[in-house]
Amino acid sequence: MAAASHLHITPTPSPQTPPPPWFSPTTGIYTSKHPSIHLPLDPNLSAVSALFSHIHNIQNPSSPAFIDSSTGFSISYTELQTLIESISAGIHHDLGIRQGDVVSLVLPNSLYFPLLFLSLISLGVVVTTINPSSSLGEITKQVSECKVSLAFTCGESYEKLGSLGVVVIRVPESYDLDLIRIENPKFYSIIKGGFGVVARPLVKVKQEDVAAIMYSSGTTGASKGVMLTHGNLIASMELFVRFEASQYEYPGTGNVYLAALPLCHIYGLSLFVMGLLSLGSTVVVMRRFDVSDAVDVIERFGITHFPVVPPMLMALTKKAKGVCGDVFRSLKQVSSGAAPLSGKFIEDFLETLPHVDLIQGYGMTESTAVGTRGFNSQRLRKYSSVGLLAPNMQAKVVDWSSGCFLPPGNRGELWIQGPGVMKGYLNNPEATEMTIIEKSWLRTGDIAYFDEDGYLFIVDRIKEIIKYKGFQIAPADLEAVLVSHPLIIDAAVTAAPSEECGEIPVAFVVRRQETTLSEQDVISYVAAQVAPYRKVRKVVMVSSIPKSPTGKILRKELKRILTSSVSSRL
Repeated sequence: MAAASHLHITPTPSPQTPPPPWFSPTTGIYTSKHPSIHLPLDPNLSAVSALFSHIHNIQNPSSPAFIDSSTGFSISYTELQTLIESISAGIHHDLGIRQGDVVSLVLPNSLYFPLLFLSLISLGVVVTTINPSSSLGEITKQVSECKVSLAFTCGESYEKLGSLGVVVIRVPESYDLDLIRIENPKFYSIIKGGFGVVARPLVKVKQEDVAAIMYSSGTTGASKGVMLTHGNLIASMELFVRFEASQYEYPGTGNVYLAALPLCHIYGLSLFVMGLLSLGSTVVVMRRFDVSDAVDVIERFGITHFPVVPPMLMALTKKAKGVCGDVFRSLKQVSSGAAPLSGKFIEDFLETLPHVDLIQGYGMTESTAVGTRGFNSQRLRKYSSVGLLAPNMQAKVVDWSSGCFLPPGNRGELWIQGPGVMKGYLNNPEATEMTIIEKSWLRTGDIAYFDEDGYLFIVDRIKEIIKYKGFQIAPADLEAVLVSHPLIIDAAVTAAPSEECGEIPVAFVVRRQETTLSEQDVISYVAAQVAPYRKVRKVVMVSSIPKSPTGKILRKELKRILTSSVSSRL
């Protein structure tokens, strides 16, 4: 890939086709079509203080901020502020945690997660989140790199963390204070916080201070610690959540969101732990996603908005087809992120729940989830797009071979710039310099293009590109063709090495049961719809496509399956 110093600008379009006002052919910069938003200028502002400034203006502070989906236990907005102040005092007084210390949350979804996160960062403590399903090796790596001094956890992770020499506080599942006082007096003392007895410490937190370290694989390589500042979290709250809510006619205070996404992931954190609280919305928290439970929760609590990842959308669509009555009558919108939706999944959802607005969005851990957001209007309904650039955001599309900046309609690597972009990777200046170009442009590693209306479409990942005889093939293009076959349920494409061609595209296909669809049938079907160099050269029939919890295809696992398939024939 061309170095930043060797980038070139594509020729200016001819006078007959003037460029749109949101794209500059001189600089190659795409600008948000939305008006800019004034972010807080005070450098001495914490993310929690910014959040509280919005909560103070909520008209009905007695309304629930959080509800536990299984018990119905709730915390009002008035109680939320009191609890955060109390818990932060307790953490400081009982545990001796100070500004700049690193504390880990290794927790499943619960009402304790946002309470602890907000209490900790209000003290100037840096929080690193760890998925409780992580292996001991993954936990050890993150705890060591971040120099974690204290961890809040529960279940099996309690023993894992205890073996690492970290001070561990067990977090209960119950919200019954009398029960907690008896069974978990240490946590009880923190929750009570000595409120009214122990003063909450006064700390000076700056927007530029690191608030959280979230782990991400980034554009390439092993998982890395993404340092997000208080300013990043404020930008996410203002440009991602609050701005999106402002685009709709109904007020955010009447919305009820279902939080089934992991709160330890940037998608769930940016939405449910901070952003939606600034609107006065109600967040119903599920410990873990189960589609049958989710349907019950949607009906019971009158869920209006349900943020998901593609596997959750697929499960919901399938379940909804067998549900009668007005179970989903309250549901206004389903928003999908973390991985692109295929055309087939979109069609199935729209046919099944036609009254529900479906949008996609784009963001990264490295951008604090700020990027784009879909918006459907009477004139434009672009369900397969991830939407328009958020306010205050800019982008470039760069040819990954020549380094040229590309105009609308052309595919290249997406670069983004804006106040959500991370401070850098923890203890990894080399990776930071490779990812943040010219001090402010974040190279996403995603192949994308903008259409004539300024809508962004994510095509694939650069590192997944297949190079066949010098030609470059995006797996997602072939996957879209494959799933259009009526007898194919799901499909994925990856590269296999070839002495003659460099690499060849190999398709992994999940076919419908009781069908005689053959490997040659699949090859012929694709060949009839693509250029000769893009043909699928090999097909492997599988029972399912390996995917991450967020719906991203695990191509390393595909290569392992391919190797096993070849070995079994020898």
